[in-house]
Amino acid sequence: MRRSVEETRGQTVGRRVRTVPLVLAAFVLVTVLLPVLLVAALLVDLVRRVAHGVPFVGVRLVATLWCFLLFDVLGLAAFLLLWIASGFGRREAWQIARVWTLEGVWASWIFGTVRRLFGMTLVVEGDDVIVSRPPAPVLVLIRHASIVDNLLPANLITRPHGVLLRYVLKRELLMEPCIDVAGKRLPNRFVRRDSGDPKEIEGVVALAQDLGPRDGVLIYPEGTRFTPERRDRGLARIAESDPARAERLAGLRYLLPPRTGGPTALLGAMPGVDVLVCAHHGFDGLRLVSDIWKGGLVGTRISVRFTRVPRADVPDDADGQVRWLDGVWLEMDRWIAVRDGVDRDRLAARGRATA
Repeated sequence: MRRSVEETRGQTVGRRVRTVPLVLAAFVLVTVLLPVLLVAALLVDLVRRVAHGVPFVGVRLVATLWCFLLFDVLGLAAFLLLWIASGFGRREAWQIARVWTLEGVWASWIFGTVRRLFGMTLVVEGDDVIVSRPPAPVLVLIRHASIVDNLLPANLITRPHGVLLRYVLKRELLMEPCIDVAGKRLPNRFVRRDSGDPKEIEGVVALAQDLGPRDGVLIYPEGTRFTPERRDRGLARIAESDPARAERLAGLRYLLPPRTGGPTALLGAMPGVDVLVCAHHGFDGLRLVSDIWKGGLVGTRISVRFTRVPRADVPDDADGQVRWLDGVWLEMDRWIAVRDGVDRDRLAARGRATA
């Protein structure tokens, strides 16, 4: 199997020696202190509710933390048992098939817990275009706004439709041990962002090899989570080398300018493959746990839209693909703006009704 990251076995073991015991210790500590943490969080929530009208977030966050650590411990135990059952990794194909299943279960546990604890509503449109008829490989482009939206592909594409996604992920995610163990056993690629190393693009392109009809490659063209400051810096960098493109993207309000290296390399390596575009709204402004602490995730309506673009509608040349990608992102930005207005009106109406 192709390598998911350029590192030695010693580097992998060294990292896991740090991260796995840390998760185990954190789970034991939080479990022992759970009653105290819940009472303390409840008291803080009551004060914040009375003083500022903030919904109960502390109790939800403590419960989410415990569940996340529990799922991590269970996931690591399951991956270890699978590795042993596979003959300590010798039955590679057998192991990979089951790791994909476990990866989906782990992601659904976490996302389901967050949805229930925070009372989130999920509305999905375009679900019927995720899998073509007959099934064929797909390239997935998705926006990135929050620490939570990473869970959408596994829950909305892989689990319900059986599409086995190969991810392009930032290397920092290897510090999460379940993502580290599962992600490195599957055909994913963990990249150093902004490294400028041609090997990073080569590794991304390698994901397009040997795709089956139920396989897909997923990339986040923005490269990181949105903030207005990052958007402005991204546009300024583009203006230095391509003023026309910067002017074309100047209207972006909710999205970062898409980075073109990975997406165009994959388009070139996946001729004839359709593109599935995933837009979503509702996670905006929830980039960090501190943002969630402000109460923005409670009762949130998450809107997700899938759009399938036939490959015949995507230009073949690199310059044309960049212009096409910019157009996709500008259209997605407009869709998010409409959803933002609809949700603000809905929340205002709810406030008037309860006043």
